[in-house]
Amino acid sequence: MILVTGISGGLGGLIHRGLSALDGLEVAGGTRSGDGVAARRIDFDDPASLAAGFQGVDVLVFVSAGYAEDDVVLARHGAVVDAAEAAGVRHVVYTSLARSGEALTIALPHRWTEARLAAASFEVTILRNGLYAEVAAGPAMLGAATAAETGVFAAALGAGRMTAVAREDLADVAVRVAAEIRHDLAEGRRSRHAGRTYELEGVEAVGGDDLAEALTGVLDRPVRYRPIPLSAAREALTGLGLEPYQVTHTLSTFSNVIAGNLQARGSDLPALLPTEPRPVRDQILRALVATAGSGA
Repeated sequence: MILVTGISGGLGGLIHRGLSALDGLEVAGGTRSGDGVAARRIDFDDPASLAAGFQGVDVLVFVSAGYAEDDVVLARHGAVVDAAEAAGVRHVVYTSLARSGEALTIALPHRWTEARLAAASFEVTILRNGLYAEVAAGPAMLGAATAAETGVFAAALGAGRMTAVAREDLADVAVRVAAEIRHDLAEGRRSRHAGRTYELEGVEAVGGDDLAEALTGVLDRPVRYRPIPLSAAREALTGLGLEPYQVTHTLSTFSNVIAGNLQARGSDLPALLPTEPRPVRDQILRALVATAGSGA
């Protein structure tokens, strides 16, 4: 059996639906609440739920626990690894963070989890996911209302650019890898993906001018990009009611864009997809249209 955690989230849901559509696979999903029928209860904050939820699972697609303070994420991920070992899971596929994000504040729990998985008794495959297109679109989504009024998109991106990837492409790779692992196990052999780390960076990078161009199309008025200092971005973010760690992670992203750290230099993504990667600019436009439609 393959079990996918976090199927109520965007990435986990896509992976679960993709695997469930394939013939000949027994697939289960996990959510924090679960109902015991459509989804098992897999609550990272409740180790007892993990012990029961991982029973009978051969391949675990471990979708990372998402944003939280580092100590919370470490505790959650450590509990998953311990429970997977105790339940006899044979292979874990973990969705981590791509190499270009090494200096981001969100990188630490991912790299810690990779090391913890490497020391475990089961086989491991690491999918180092690039930044979602929605992350690249985020500054433009926040600045859309002001840009509509003033024609200026102000953001702390400097002259830098960030490489982004469609979430659907990442899900497609995870589906392929998990299905092939399960097939290999069923054939009685070690998986072709065992011990592998795949860098799933996007193949397109965008910067402030690109986001201003996207806003121009969505708002139907000329929009130009104006860089602002990080101090101004910090002030704006602290007024949005975000959790402190969310402000920290967002500012870290801006800093890394400005420093030129978030442009990928090579990717395993194209070789693992059946078609060309989805155009990131289309994904960004879609996110901006949805934001404009919601009145945000």
